[in-house]
Amino acid sequence: MGFEPPRRLVRALGDNDWTGQLPKLVEDTAVRDGLEIERVMVPGGRSSLVVLVRRRDGTPAALKLVPPFAGPALERAALAHWNGFGAVRLLGGSGGALLLERLHPELSVRSLPEAKALLEAAGTMRRLWVEPPSGHGFETVAERTARQVSALPERAAAAPQALVDEALVDEALAAREELLAHSPESLLLHGNFRQSKVLAGDRTPWLAVGPEPLVGERAYDLARLARDRVEDLVAAAAGASAARRRVNRLADSLDVDRDRLRGWTLFRAVESGTRAIAEGRHAEGELSLEFAGWL
Repeated sequence: MGFEPPRRLVRALGDNDWTGQLPKLVEDTAVRDGLEIERVMVPGGRSSLVVLVRRRDGTPAALKLVPPFAGPALERAALAHWNGFGAVRLLGGSGGALLLERLHPELSVRSLPEAKALLEAAGTMRRLWVEPPSGHGFETVAERTARQVSALPERAAAAPQALVDEALVDEALAAREELLAHSPESLLLHGNFRQSKVLAGDRTPWLAVGPEPLVGERAYDLARLARDRVEDLVAAAAGASAARRRVNRLADSLDVDRDRLRGWTLFRAVESGTRAIAEGRHAEGELSLEFAGWL
């Protein structure tokens, strides 16, 4: 099957050996696993390629190709552990190829009105929070955020002064230190959960996709969802109070401590905002930082 890798994916990952070999990788995987290729999902995501396929028995499925540096083995391990409970079901695959049940990629929770979207997303997320498998290889929240912290001060210093408030960065770093001093639980987390990561399914209404799994507390996982649709909050006249109310509502609905959710939401918003600015995505970064300042 000859095709050009989606532009969004190439822009995000660069024109490298992996993106250049994608047509051959898809063809080789299809031949090996007896898959009939239907079409490539376009515009698709920024970190993987998804191809709609059919298995030997004619059942629909989705083939996901993940670059080696993105940890496909960890995603596979998490999906296998969830075994379809709250998340897309893993059907097979090896190496950087994951064969998944076919969902409805054109219909995510994000398409719903905001209040309904948050409710459905939170319900899906709750099902993912389980004990990790014994002997797992997932990194912890402490380990992942330590990597992020090592880059954060340099990013903040390199950014235009008008875009990044050093006091806000210091507050985020202090919040992380305080939160890690006492972590109340060690559960398997999605790691990158937001409304667009929850797709409509056939066997159950909504299922999570695209985990970046790690182990830690629920408040860390919920913090990314709390920042969803930040552009709507920024555009609202009462955006600051609406943001705080959203954090409190999400915490209460999932029995998560409000202060811990606020702290992780602050840290993740500042980390994401400074990273976006460092990568030249100034508008996106400013939105995250403005949201963080409201907390």
